[in-house]
Amino acid sequence: MSGTKAREPEKDARAAGLDRQIKLLEDRRASKEEARAAGNLKGQKARSSAERLLTRTTSGAIYALATLACLFIGPLTTTVLVAAEAWLCCSEFFRISRMGGRMPNEAVGLAAALLFPLAAYANGLLALTLVIFVLLMACAVWYVLTPRANIADVAVTAFGPIYTSLAFSSIVLIRMGDDGLPGALLALAVMLSIWGNDAMAYFVGSAIGRHKLAPRISPSKSVEGFVGGIVGSVLVWVVVALFLVKDLTVPLAALCGLVVGVAGVFGDLFESRIKRGAGVKDSGNLIPGHGGLLDRSDSMLFGGMAAFFLLRFGGIL
Repeated sequence: MSGTKAREPEKDARAAGLDRQIKLLEDRRASKEEARAAGNLKGQKARSSAERLLTRTTSGAIYALATLACLFIGPLTTTVLVAAEAWLCCSEFFRISRMGGRMPNEAVGLAAALLFPLAAYANGLLALTLVIFVLLMACAVWYVLTPRANIADVAVTAFGPIYTSLAFSSIVLIRMGDDGLPGALLALAVMLSIWGNDAMAYFVGSAIGRHKLAPRISPSKSVEGFVGGIVGSVLVWVVVALFLVKDLTVPLAALCGLVVGVAGVFGDLFESRIKRGAGVKDSGNLIPGHGGLLDRSDSMLFGGMAAFFLLRFGGIL
């Protein structure tokens, strides 16, 4: 009996200790419940980051492969691709404009967005000029016949396709410079320099970025990332000049890398300010992990136009 009585306090102590451990575990779990519901636990953050990276990489790879395929098949497939992308970019621009309080004539603007790349393929600069005239004339007729329309709506209607589609048509003009491989390589050089700029700016900015480039417009961009991106753009163009396009000299290639890189950054900042003015984060959700197509193409619009003029004045096109 005495042994049994001696063991009872030990059992009670062990039971009390087990109860305390269970209570501690329950309290710890309860303390993390709010963080778990918000997705702020370390494991949740790591899994979410991995999923976003995988989604972004996969969708980006599909986009890049489709673009490369159209470039190398020929000018016609390039034109079809650019026309579709320009139309979608213009549609996203009009969406942002509506959220900012404007009421553009989307039928007129989207029709022009579709016509600009086709005009670049059909007859180059003359046909593009004709589309600009038709666009402005259509806007004027709409403004005269529609009492509710104001001049800001007209301006947005005309600017939308010029900003998105006319600028995008530079890729078609560059690809039309040669029906064969050289034309595809030049168009590819423009795209690779823009993509290289973005990639180098991200990695350099993440590693050593300390000074904000445009904090009120794009807080994540740094001066160090900007410089790294320009270096990446120049390197792409120099490699193209040395190994891929024989008529492209290294000095002209370096100039293209510098100007296209700077123009691409301002294209990115320009679209960022448009979105910030309307209070939206992304232009759309077409490309998983990247947002809208305009988010993906904003640097290409200005960078492509800069490349076209440099190559044209440099005697390559």
